[in-house]
Amino acid sequence: MDNEKKMSKFAHITKVHPCYNEKLHDKIGRVHLPVAPKCNIACRFCRRSIGEECCENRPGVAHHIMKPEEVENYLKDLIKKMPNLKVAGIAGPGDSLFNKETFETLEIIDEKFPNLIKCLSTNGLLLPKYAKKLADLNVKTLTVTVNAVKPEILKNIVDWVYYEGKVYRGEDGARILIKNQTEGIKKAYDLGLIIKINTVLIPEINMEHVVEIAKTFKDTAYLQNIIPLIPMYKMENLRRPTCDEISRVRDECEEYLPQFRACQQCRADAAGLLSEKKHLEGKGKELNIYDLKHFSH
Repeated sequence: MDNEKKMSKFAHITKVHPCYNEKLHDKIGRVHLPVAPKCNIACRFCRRSIGEECCENRPGVAHHIMKPEEVENYLKDLIKKMPNLKVAGIAGPGDSLFNKETFETLEIIDEKFPNLIKCLSTNGLLLPKYAKKLADLNVKTLTVTVNAVKPEILKNIVDWVYYEGKVYRGEDGARILIKNQTEGIKKAYDLGLIIKINTVLIPEINMEHVVEIAKTFKDTAYLQNIIPLIPMYKMENLRRPTCDEISRVRDECEEYLPQFRACQQCRADAAGLLSEKKHLEGKGKELNIYDLKHFSH
C-alpha cells in the first residue's frame, strides 16, 4: 500500500493521536502508564531509572511503577484535569510485551475507558506472539523500536536478547530480534494496527544504515520516527547526531516512509500535551501532576 493510501486508511485514528500527527502537540493530550518495568533485551544506550529522584526527561524513566489496579482511578482523575486526553499508552519503562501487567492494564482501559485510543511501545521481540492479543484488546497504534535490520550492525547496539528462556548474545541475539520484529510488524499490520517505527540515530554505528530500515518497512509501517542518541550508559562516550545529520537521514528515509519530526523522547510516565513536560509524581495513589522545564531535541 502506498503512503497516500495508508494515510487515508488510518486518518480516523491519526487525526487524534499527537504522536502520529505533529499538528496535535498543543491540542490533544496523552498519558503513558508506567506498568511495565522488566525488559528482555539489553540496549547499550538504555539505562532504566525508577524512583523519586528521577527528574530526567527521556524514555526508560518513571517516578514509580504503577500497578494495574491503580490505573482506573488514575485515569479518572487525569481525565477530569485534562479533558483533552485522548490517548493512553504503555511505554515501559521496560518492554511492554514482556510484562503481564501490560495486558491487565489494557483490559481495564478497554472495559472502563473505551473511548481512549490504546497505544503501545515495544522492542518487538514478542510481537509475533502477542500481535493478535493486542488486536483483540482493541489496541490501535503500535510503536516498534528498530535500530538496524542487519545483525552485524545491531550487535553493536544490543548486547543480548532474552528469548524463550535463553540469553542470546552478539549476532545470534540480533538475528532473533530482527526476525521477530519483521514478522511481528507484518502480523500487526495485517491485523489492522497502525505502526510507527522508532529508530535511534547513532552516528558511529547506524547512521548510513537507517534508510535500510525505512525500505524494509515501507509497506507495513505508517510512519518512521528517527530520534537522536542520548549518550549514556555504554554509549556515554559516543556523540549525539547533529541537527543537520538528523535532517539528512530523515530526508533520505522519507522517500520510503513518512517521517515524524517532532518527537520529545518522552518518559514512561509522561502525561498531558506533548508541547508540555508533565508526568506522575509520588508513589501509589498519589496522582499529582506537575510541570518540568520544556526541552526538545
